[in-house]
Amino acid sequence: MTPAQLSEALRAALVHAVDDGTFALDPAAIPATVHLERPRQRDHGDWATNVAMQLAKKAGTNPRAFAEELARRLAQTAGVASVEVAGPGFLNIRLDAAAAGELARSVVEQGSEYGQNETLAGVALNLEFVSANPTGPLHIGGVRWAAVGDSLARVLQASGAAVSREYYFNDHGAQIDRFSRSLLARALGEPAPEDGYGGNYISEIAEQVVADALAAGETDPRTLPFDEANEAFRARGVDLMFAEIRKSLEDFGVEFDVYFHEDSLHKSGAVDHAVERLRELGHVFEADGAVWLRTTTFGDDRDRVIIRSNGEAAYIAGDIAYYLDKRERGFDRVVIMLGADHHGYIGRMMAICAAFGDTPGVNLEILIGQLVNLVKDGAPVRMSKRAGTVVTIDDLVDAVGVDAARYALARSSADSMIDLDLDLLSSAKNENPVFYVQYAHARTVNVGRNAAEAGVRREDGFDASLLDHESESVLLGRIAEFPRVVARAAELREPHRVARYLEELAGSYHKWYDQRRVAPFGDEVVGDVHRTRLWLNDATRQVLANGLGMLGVSAPERM
Repeated sequence: MTPAQLSEALRAALVHAVDDGTFALDPAAIPATVHLERPRQRDHGDWATNVAMQLAKKAGTNPRAFAEELARRLAQTAGVASVEVAGPGFLNIRLDAAAAGELARSVVEQGSEYGQNETLAGVALNLEFVSANPTGPLHIGGVRWAAVGDSLARVLQASGAAVSREYYFNDHGAQIDRFSRSLLARALGEPAPEDGYGGNYISEIAEQVVADALAAGETDPRTLPFDEANEAFRARGVDLMFAEIRKSLEDFGVEFDVYFHEDSLHKSGAVDHAVERLRELGHVFEADGAVWLRTTTFGDDRDRVIIRSNGEAAYIAGDIAYYLDKRERGFDRVVIMLGADHHGYIGRMMAICAAFGDTPGVNLEILIGQLVNLVKDGAPVRMSKRAGTVVTIDDLVDAVGVDAARYALARSSADSMIDLDLDLLSSAKNENPVFYVQYAHARTVNVGRNAAEAGVRREDGFDASLLDHESESVLLGRIAEFPRVVARAAELREPHRVARYLEELAGSYHKWYDQRRVAPFGDEVVGDVHRTRLWLNDATRQVLANGLGMLGVSAPERM
């Protein structure tokens, strides 16, 4: 019996009790899905629910009496061994071994679909993450968002959402001007501007801009008048830098559905369109020759200038236009992932959301990520040979590989600062979490190979009642939790929950492996007990593979 089937059995018992008049409860109050959770103490049963405590008052009775009646009805369900009422009205449910063991076959048969759910079905969601300025290689903070953002997208999709991954290409504004002037200065052999960019990559790109121009038979951009030269290095330099960022992300397993150019908002008239919409809604006013948005109406700490007195759009004007553009493209929810230095950005963006008549926290969500510290040989890793001042995505991948980097960055809550030990992440030790989980998957595959060589085949038999060992009960219970973990990770926008779950599943599997054999030993004859254990082994393999896939991490067959 799967958790979904048990939940449905509980709901059916509630419906019947309402229909026959036992519970004086409005049928509309019965939840579509009765929530179940694993008890903290295994001797309390396989599953527990507090549904009686949720509904008793509405039914005009006390929770314990409600629970006792519900327990009596549920106990008559096939596959339910016992139901006990605990405390003020908790139900502790124990399944018989056969009912619990059926989950192994169900998981194998569902394959890659196991763990998916429909909690976000019908939701069109735009997820913007990374969006680093194309003025240098992607640094470690952006790499964290690449890992977390892509994992979150996968978890949201597994929960039924239609997700569009979007990269906001900041190709408009002062940082691009500083970048182009830095390239030109380096090409001319001059010192970088005081507010410019350094690092060996600036020399590499400047040299490439010159080489590309000469190869195309164009004038050497270094000989052009300053404004023309600056524009030549800006246009080609930004393209080269962004192509490098995009390539690094693709090598990291992260691809975007949309690369949105900030500059297009200004050239297309999207900014004017957004300002006019807000003016129609009554939230725009003029003062001191400038155009303002009255964001204080919606909780911001001050009103915001959107068009300066000189006629130029303020930076926030692009944010306003971009949010409206996403909503007009048909997205129900807009989720933006930002770095630790953007806390002050939240209030104004939520005010913009409300000004358009939307609901902050629903139509717009902003997730803030904290910093990443790298440690090697017990000391902080502070800079890249190429970038000069930061550690880049390529530095991290070179040090530990894509799998370890992605897993390590995604396994902690994004709103907490983390330290990554490069020595640990590159080691084949159980203390290395990605190794621990991947090794569990490789072990399941190896068990399957050994079983095949011994003549153990799943299709020859399955008897769920034979999965009666304590380690099997624990492992089955852990497997059963996966869909709930995925749904919760999607709901809270916390993909790290999947990683932590996989580590618990791997631990339960390793303990089971130490106590139960799949292949016959010695003079044993192949029987249903071996075949049934193979089903459980392969169910574990499937869940590990599904979970690793949601994190964008490979599930190796050998290690």
